[in-house]
Amino acid sequence: MAHVEVHDDRSLESPVLIEGLPGVGLVGKIATDHLVDTFDMSYYASCRCAGLPDVAVYHEGDPTVEPPVRIYADHERDLLALQSDVPVSPSDATEFAACLSGWIDEQDALPLYLSGLPAEKDGPPKLHGIATGDAGDLLEEYDIPAPPQSGLISGPTGNLLSRAEQDDLDGLGFVVESNAQFPDPEAARTLLIDAIAPVAGIEVDTQKLVDQAEEIANARQQLAQQMGQAGDESSQAQPIGFQ
Repeated sequence: MAHVEVHDDRSLESPVLIEGLPGVGLVGKIATDHLVDTFDMSYYASCRCAGLPDVAVYHEGDPTVEPPVRIYADHERDLLALQSDVPVSPSDATEFAACLSGWIDEQDALPLYLSGLPAEKDGPPKLHGIATGDAGDLLEEYDIPAPPQSGLISGPTGNLLSRAEQDDLDGLGFVVESNAQFPDPEAARTLLIDAIAPVAGIEVDTQKLVDQAEEIANARQQLAQQMGQAGDESSQAQPIGFQ
């Protein structure tokens, strides 16, 4: 039976839950992984919901097998983080959203759903927020702008927001401009600084993400130079004419 299995007897008081499912630029996953690592969050619950592959996950230096989607907790900060090592099957995303949303509601948690918007960024990534239930007031409180144009969020994150809207549950969605082809630590940092930190009432060091963004930018530049230097050796089409 689909459910969320809690492994920790300690409860949290109206926590904020950060959703880190893989998506464009991996922005949600990068932000959530950063929180789990930075705050040394403890393994709190397992997601046994439909739509998740039956795979075994293990980590460096630890022989323990874990499920691919886990929830971590920081009891001091009343913070939950959904960490995922796999994508959710689109065909099962509705069932997954129903399973997870029901548990979030039982915890009286405020979920923050994270999504990347494919864009050619001009300066720092732009971010906007959307809301379900009565959570819209939080966007005004923390000066998070509304969307500049119409759009939609698909995939499991879209399903989670849709479920929250259907059930009139409080929830926030944050959309940030992101690179569509590479992991985007810069966009994840924007999510952390401008959205997650103020809403969750936390402070988090993001220097590691700055370093990662510089490394990826340098790697992309080197790749572009290599492709430019390939010249005639690169794959191309050209006319040969008729004889």
